[in-house]
Amino acid sequence: MAPELAAAAVKLATRAYFVEYERIVYLDADIQVFENTDELFELEKGHLYAKWSHTPQYKAGYCQQRPDKVPWPTAELGPPPSLYMNAGMFVHETSMATAKALLDTLRVTPPTPFAGEGSSKQGAHRLSSANYMRMLSALWSLEISKDFLNVFFREQYKTIPNVYNFLVAMLWRHPENVQLEKVKAVHYCAGGSKPWRYTGKGANMD
Repeated sequence: MAPELAAAAVKLATRAYFVEYERIVYLDADIQVFENTDELFELEKGHLYAKWSHTPQYKAGYCQQRPDKVPWPTAELGPPPSLYMNAGMFVHETSMATAKALLDTLRVTPPTPFAGEGSSKQGAHRLSSANYMRMLSALWSLEISKDFLNVFFREQYKTIPNVYNFLVAMLWRHPENVQLEKVKAVHYCAGGSKPWRYTGKGANMD
């Protein structure tokens, strides 16, 4: 399995594994925590919590971070898009039932040849870790991982402040929404921003 697929698959696999814990805070490897975030474990149960992602500019010029700047053209395009979470950090409760539901949903997702190798006969109480990871990595090979998470958890998703998953690109994309003194965790997801290979030569790295 390609390293990037294996790493991404963990995002959903935590639902089935680590069931000895009631709640887990998932963090991508390029997120650095600077302040205590224990309060995340006290959030109301029954939801998946994540930072509201900045939504790319649509052709109409609309952006969810600045909805007042360019109104969404409801007459032409219908209701505005749902809030979109950034899957680099999220708070969720472990659940074998949810893990099975995720698998069942993946089984009706158009498969890649790699996904076809997986078995579809695993029970909820005997999930094969190999097949589970194969199905999940196939999802990422279709490059719909974030879309899948957003659709699957649409009714459960609740936003949390971006201080728990501060994307460095917010500094130049939406500086009006930045409060650096309150940031608790920084997500170095912008090109050239990774601390372990930072050169200062990337776009906006000044």
